[in-house]
Amino acid sequence: MDGLDQLVQLSRYYGSDTGFVVAGGGNTSVKVEDSLYIKASGAQLANVTRDGFVALSRAKVSRLLSASYPAEPQRREEAIMRGILEARLEPDKGQRPSVETILHEVVDRKFVVHVHPTVVNGLTCSKNGKAAAQSLFGQDALWTDYADPGYMLAKKVAAAIDRHRRRTGRTPEVILLQNHGVIIAADGVQALKRLTDKVLKAVRAEIEAKGAEQILSLARLSDPPGRSEAVKRLAPALRGLLAAPPYGGLPLAPSSSFGLGSSQALGRVVAYDDSREAAFICSQQGRRLALGGALTPDQIVYCNSSPLWLEANTGEFQVSSLTFQETLDSQTLDSRLLVRLLRAGLDEYVARRGYEPKVILVEGVGLFAVGETPKMAAAAMAAYLDAVKVMAYATAFGGPRFLNQQQAHFIETWESEHYRRRVAALAPSSSLGGDAPPSAEATGDKSGRVRGKVVAVTGAAQGLGEGIARDVAAQGACVVIADLNLPRAQKLADELNALHGEGRAFAWRTDVTDGESVREMLWQTVRRFGGIDVLISNAGVLKAGSVKTMSDADFGLVTDVNYRGYFHCVKHAAPVMAAQNACNPGSWTDIIQVNSKSGLVGSNRNAAYAGSKFGGIGLTQSFALELVEDGIKVNSVCPGNLFDSPLWSDPQTGLFAQYLRTGKVPGARTVADVRKAYEARVPMRRGCELPDIMAAIYYLIEQKYETGQALPVSGGQVMLR
Repeated sequence: MDGLDQLVQLSRYYGSDTGFVVAGGGNTSVKVEDSLYIKASGAQLANVTRDGFVALSRAKVSRLLSASYPAEPQRREEAIMRGILEARLEPDKGQRPSVETILHEVVDRKFVVHVHPTVVNGLTCSKNGKAAAQSLFGQDALWTDYADPGYMLAKKVAAAIDRHRRRTGRTPEVILLQNHGVIIAADGVQALKRLTDKVLKAVRAEIEAKGAEQILSLARLSDPPGRSEAVKRLAPALRGLLAAPPYGGLPLAPSSSFGLGSSQALGRVVAYDDSREAAFICSQQGRRLALGGALTPDQIVYCNSSPLWLEANTGEFQVSSLTFQETLDSQTLDSRLLVRLLRAGLDEYVARRGYEPKVILVEGVGLFAVGETPKMAAAAMAAYLDAVKVMAYATAFGGPRFLNQQQAHFIETWESEHYRRRVAALAPSSSLGGDAPPSAEATGDKSGRVRGKVVAVTGAAQGLGEGIARDVAAQGACVVIADLNLPRAQKLADELNALHGEGRAFAWRTDVTDGESVREMLWQTVRRFGGIDVLISNAGVLKAGSVKTMSDADFGLVTDVNYRGYFHCVKHAAPVMAAQNACNPGSWTDIIQVNSKSGLVGSNRNAAYAGSKFGGIGLTQSFALELVEDGIKVNSVCPGNLFDSPLWSDPQTGLFAQYLRTGKVPGARTVADVRKAYEARVPMRRGCELPDIMAAIYYLIEQKYETGQALPVSGGQVMLR
């Protein structure tokens, strides 16, 4: 392999290990004669390719270190970036070289890796880190005090390397960066990996000897049943509040001019975590650390400088200095009080900072991470949980050292870091970055009719349910693939994530006839996305046959799936939707049952199916009357026959085959005869198709003045009276 191929392999080695890299951070480079190849800003080490690196002139980059720049930090960094861009050896491919380009040139080794290992950051982010590093490594590692990333860091490292050379006669291969990470450099890949292992082993041994990691196991969250009930109200309430004025138009990070655009058109993803790290930081002993500030630039970029802290005491909730004295029933958190609690906390946070929190810590309950997409919420969560581990590990070296206000402010307002965050968050899962979000053509997204919404579809692993799930994902939704067939559901979720972005879909084995199974599916939806905007109750079965011969088992199965299954879905989705809507007055969420034209007119030799669907419309009308006060619209769509679906056309189990066997179509001798007879009954002379049903579903979601309706989509075969 040539040097660049080796660099790709090396980058993937480090990037695929979250112990080295969290939320896509880290940088790598290789020097090949007069050229420096460095990773593009925002590209992901884990899946980078040759095209993810930018070739630069080493001579031009080297001259940037001694050039004169404006004193004002932002103007200085802009001038330096212009110089880096002018050092490119290849035509502009829409990539920006790393802001650490000069730093990588300063380190005089062929391969340079800058990563942020959790274990090593326990040392670099500690109060006594410098002395501990000297004790552990002596002259084998160079320590540099904190400097603002970019040019100032490169200057400081260059000066430190020069002093180290004069003192020891050699160039350092390990450079420990205070509150930042580690640089490891070598002329060969294996030598670099050996150095890495040596550093990690030494620091880890000290952490274990001091028992630092054990403090993460000292705290416990509240009992699981009560906690899950609290989360099912807290997460949707947060999601509702963050979508509503005055928060809905605020940025998720400082310096909104470098941000991700307006958030008003997007729902928020509010992901939940109850790991041991979350339990520790959400405890009283964790509060001081949580409010101490940020440890690293990456933590600020992905999590902001500080989280929002909410206290939950027995019989009361507190937000910082604010206390609500009303007694709460832990199983039925009063929605008005919950809104007051969360609004007070958000108001206080936003008043001090001017932007929304990305991390919210609720004492005794757990951690909530906020993002405009699942990928962004996951990055915030991963970065913060990593910071919690670093806080714990730092106790082995005198306790954590937090960045001061001036240091944090530089990161918050530094355009280069916002660029990196923007590219990493919005780019498709590839090695390349770019200035713009991925195009509709690149991701398969359509017009975004449900963009930012969370949509759960039951029976979504195949047939009509699969078609619905694919379409809403293409229209910008986060999708829950709920189905009994988990392998097929997971395969579909994986495909949708590859097409539309990490975390946009997840699969969960769901049996709609089992209320506990449906409840668990909704709980997992809340954990991942924070709430739900649309539930499409699509799971259904059809057993055709004469009432004279149909078995009790077949009749019961159809009724259980089509009728009771719909009830279970609404029962468990409604409280989540109600909590979300209570915090966003005027908002509406939707429950849509996929019914049938057989729910509007009787069906010969199909009584079990038609009866369950007639009953479903009765449920729809009744649910609509009850849930309208919670901001929930409940409607049904009643498709005609989907002749090309497996339900109808499967040669063994399809309805054409069933109807032929049961003699439902007199005179029919083949499946083709049955199909022709059914097509002749439709005024529009064709079966119902997926686009017809999706048009009805989107209509029901978008209209704001209709509930309790059964909307025919039958080509005129069934007309309302």
